[in-house]
Amino acid sequence: MKVLGIESSAHTFGVGVWDGERIAANEKAFYKPKKGGIHPRKAADFLAENAGEVLGAAVKKGGVKLADFDAFAFTAGPGLGPCLQVGAAAAKSLAARFGKPLVPVNHCVAHIEVTKFFTGMKDPVVVYVSGGNTQILILEEKRYRVLGETLDIGLGNLLDSFGREMGLEWAHGSVIEELARKGRYVPLPYTVKGMDLAFTGLLTHAQRMLSGHSKEDVCHSLQETAFAMLCEATERAVAMSKRKEVVACGGVAQNSRLQEMLRKMCEERGAMFAVGPNEYNADNGGMIAYTGLLMKKAGMKFSAKDFKVRQRFRADEVEVSW
Repeated sequence: MKVLGIESSAHTFGVGVWDGERIAANEKAFYKPKKGGIHPRKAADFLAENAGEVLGAAVKKGGVKLADFDAFAFTAGPGLGPCLQVGAAAAKSLAARFGKPLVPVNHCVAHIEVTKFFTGMKDPVVVYVSGGNTQILILEEKRYRVLGETLDIGLGNLLDSFGREMGLEWAHGSVIEELARKGRYVPLPYTVKGMDLAFTGLLTHAQRMLSGHSKEDVCHSLQETAFAMLCEATERAVAMSKRKEVVACGGVAQNSRLQEMLRKMCEERGAMFAVGPNEYNADNGGMIAYTGLLMKKAGMKFSAKDFKVRQRFRADEVEVSW
C-alpha cells in the first residue's frame, strides 16, 4: 500500500511518501519569521506558496506517481487553523482528482507512531514535547491515555518565548541549548502538580533574571529546571504504569540535554530509552504518511466531520485500531 502524507500544522509544509515498504521521501518547506513568533496567516501564505514545489520534490524522490497512491493522508489537527487548512485543501484536491481515499491524521499521534517505528519500541511511556504540546502518555485500551501534561504552555513555547525575550533569531531552542552548555545553575521556580506541569511562572522568573545574570546562566537554569520537572513526572509515570520502555518525540525531543536526563532516569529504573531521528521529531510529512498507512490498513472509516481541521485535537480522542 502506498500513501502520501501532508503535514501543515504550523510552520512546516511537509510531504512524505510511503512507497509500500518505507518512507521513501520526506520533503519540506519551513517558514521562518524575521522576528517574533509565528503569524498564522503569514505562515499559511508561505505554506500555500511552497506546497506545489514540495509535493513535486517528494513524489520525484519517492519514485511513485500521484495516480499510484492508495490513499492521501493529511494533518487534521491540532495546529494553527489557517495552516491546517492549506494541507487539508491540498490532500482533498489530490484525493478527488485521483479518486482515492482521504485519511485525517492526528499530528500528536503521528509523532508517536513514527517514533515507535524507528525505535522499535512496542509499548512505551511516551514523552511528547513540542511547541504547543507537552504530554506524558501510554497506550491503553486502544487510546493514548494522558497521564500528565502542561497546565499552561508547552515546553517548546517556553523556550521560544524566552528566546524572543533575549532577542534571539529563529531556532530559539537550539540557541538556548548551546548557551546553556556554558552556564551555571541558579535556582528557578519548580512547579510539578502530581503528574502535571506548569511553565509560565518559570518563564516569568527567568525573564526577570536576565537583568542580573548572564544569558548562559539563565539558559542553563531554565533548561535544567524545566527538564527536571518533566523527568520527575515521567519517572512517576514509569513507576505507576510499570512500563519498561520510554520514548521522547516532538520538536523539543531533539534537545541532547533532555535526552541525557531522560536516559539517566530510565537507566536508574531499569527501563530502556529511545528517541527517533531528528528529521522525524521535527514536523514532517513522513510521519503523516506512515500513520495514515496504519489507519488505512486497520480499515478505519471516516465521516464528513472527520475531514474538517481541528485546532484543538487531542491524542486521547483518537481510537488506535491498528
